Amino acid sequence: MDTIRLDGRLLANQIQARLKEEIRYLSHPPHLAVVYIGDNPASTLYITMKTKAAESVGIRTTIQKLPEHASTEEIVRFIQILNADPSIDGILVQLPLPKHIDTNAVIESILPSKDADGLTSKNQGGLMTGHPTILPCTPLGCLRLIQQVRTDLTGLNAVVVGRSRLVGRPMAQLLLNENCTVAQAHSKTQNLAEICSRADILVSATGVQGLIKRPFIKEGAIVIDVGISKTEDGRIAGDVDASSVMGQAGWLTPVPGGVGPMTVAMLMANMVNIVKHEF
Repeated sequence: MDTIRLDGRLLANQIQARLKEEIRYLSHPPHLAVVYIGDNPASTLYITMKTKAAESVGIRTTIQKLPEHASTEEIVRFIQILNADPSIDGILVQLPLPKHIDTNAVIESILPSKDADGLTSKNQGGLMTGHPTILPCTPLGCLRLIQQVRTDLTGLNAVVVGRSRLVGRPMAQLLLNENCTVAQAHSKTQNLAEICSRADILVSATGVQGLIKRPFIKEGAIVIDVGISKTEDGRIAGDVDASSVMGQAGWLTPVPGGVGPMTVAMLMANMVNIVKHEF
């Protein structure tokens, strides 16, 4: 069988075109504050992608850059100022943060109603309990890609490899909410290939280059590769050994060009929903 490429860039562009039209009818253009600590080159690249996408749809962005040596307390105080600013609709803290910073404390300092990334405990708790909430961007983008293949996921077997707060845990819950039967695997899981090979939907978010190979894939499965790492020659690679799964997977997201653009598009969608109070 031929493996079909799930083009995240194409879908993201379609979503952003619809958002651009929707923003014209809002009470005001959404305003996103991006908090950036230090000088991580990858973070700089991601922020550029997000601000360009925001500008293209009519979302205003303000970049708030803090020095590498900023303390957790200083960052939290700064976020509290943004929380109190009525002109700011959403706040995003670019991750990862420098190692000396308490990432959890920083995330939890964001007002849940301004949590553009959907990572605060209140918003993640809303996802777990089925209450309206701001959803995490990357898992939501993955779900939208999966729904390009199947709109009704009821009864399908899904495996999520990874259990992070950012992707793995909320991804599993989103699939549960779509009536999938979900298994969550991680670094301590035994017989990983056997577990993955039963999945109609496989989402891998470990950052372990080439972890997912052909024996892990059920014939015809939808495979979503969230992992990003660099090869020895500087290329970007994912969790999935794409060359080995071609012809086995039914659908596969490329790296790059799969999940990444969808993460940005879902951030834009979250900002629109924040202004509309649809959460």
